[in-house]
Amino acid sequence: MARPAQLAFWTDAEPLECVSRTPEAPNVVTFSFRSPTGALFNHDPGQFITLELPVPGGPLYRTYTVSSSPSRPMALTVTVKAQPNSIGTRWMIENLQKGMRLKAIGPLGKFTIAEYPAEKYLFISAGSGITPMVAMTTWLYDSGREPDVVFINCARRPSEIILRERVELMASRIAGIDVKWVVDEPDLFRPWVGYRGAFNQIMLGLMAQDYLEREVFCCGPEPFMLAVREALAALGYDMNRYHQESFSGELESAEEVPEDVLPDEQNQAEIAFSISGVTARCSEADTILAAAKGEGLVIPSGCSMGICGTCKVLKTEGQVHMVHNGGITEEDIEDGYILACCSRPMGRVAIDA
Repeated sequence: MARPAQLAFWTDAEPLECVSRTPEAPNVVTFSFRSPTGALFNHDPGQFITLELPVPGGPLYRTYTVSSSPSRPMALTVTVKAQPNSIGTRWMIENLQKGMRLKAIGPLGKFTIAEYPAEKYLFISAGSGITPMVAMTTWLYDSGREPDVVFINCARRPSEIILRERVELMASRIAGIDVKWVVDEPDLFRPWVGYRGAFNQIMLGLMAQDYLEREVFCCGPEPFMLAVREALAALGYDMNRYHQESFSGELESAEEVPEDVLPDEQNQAEIAFSISGVTARCSEADTILAAAKGEGLVIPSGCSMGICGTCKVLKTEGQVHMVHNGGITEEDIEDGYILACCSRPMGRVAIDA
C-alpha cells in the first residue's frame, strides 16, 4: 500500500475499495474499505456513510453507520444486516467482494460522543444498532484514558449478537467497559446465564444504578427506542442528555428526539372489541383493560404493570400509547399485538377481544 503523502485524508471525491468481508452473525457481514490512494480516514466515532450500490435497475443509495473508529485510520468498516426485504444490503452480502470499488458520501451525522463529551456513558442498543456503540467504545478504548461505559445490547439470541467478540475483547482488557447482553431466548443446547426478556426499567436499575449520572446514547428499531425513552423519562432522567440514532429513519432527523404524542384525559376515544361486538367510549387516559372491564368484558390479565404479558391482545385498527416493562417482544409489537393493561387508545381503536 502506498504511504499517504503529508497525512492526506480521504474525502468522498475518491471511491472506497473493499479489502475484506467478515461474517459476524446470520445475515450480518462487516465490510472493510481502504482508500485507493492510501489516504487516512478521519471522522467522528458514530457517524454514518452513504454508499452508492450498483444494483440491477440503477444505483441505490443506502446509509450505514461506520463501525470502525477514527483512532484506527487505515481502514473504514461498515457492518450491515440484511432484513427479509433488503435490496441494497442483500446485494452487498451476495455480490460485494475484495477489490470492488464503491462511491460514497460522508461520513456525516451528530450521533457521536465527539458532540456530547461526558465522564460517564450509557450505551443502549438493539440488533444492528450496536454498530455506532462499538465505534464510540473503540474510540474511548484507544484514547489512553480509562473510560466509564455501561454497554447494553439486546438481541434475539446470543448467536445473533453482532460484533460480540470485539466488544468483549475490549472489556477484557480494561475495567472501564461494563458489558451487559440481553436476549429474548438462548440458543439450543447452549446455556445462557445473562439477562433474558425485553429491556425494561428493572433491568436498567440492575445494570447501571447510576444511570441518572450518565450521558445516554440509544440506537435500534423505533419501538425499542421509544420504550427506552419512556422508561428513562418515567424514572426522572434528564432527557436533554439522551441522544438517539434511528438506522431506519430520515437522515435529517436521525439525531433528533421525536416529540411523542401523549394521551390526554380531555380527549375521547372509542374501542371496538370486534369478537364481543361491544364498543366502549372512554378517555384517552384509560387503558384498554380498564375499558373492557367497564363493559363487563374479560381480558385475561395478571400483573397490570406490563411485565407478565398475560393481557396480550391483537390490535387491528388505530393507534395506542403503550408503556410496558418487558411483557411483550418487539416482534409481537410489529405484528400488531399490545398489552391491554398498559395501552391507552388514541382516537378509535379496534381490538380482537
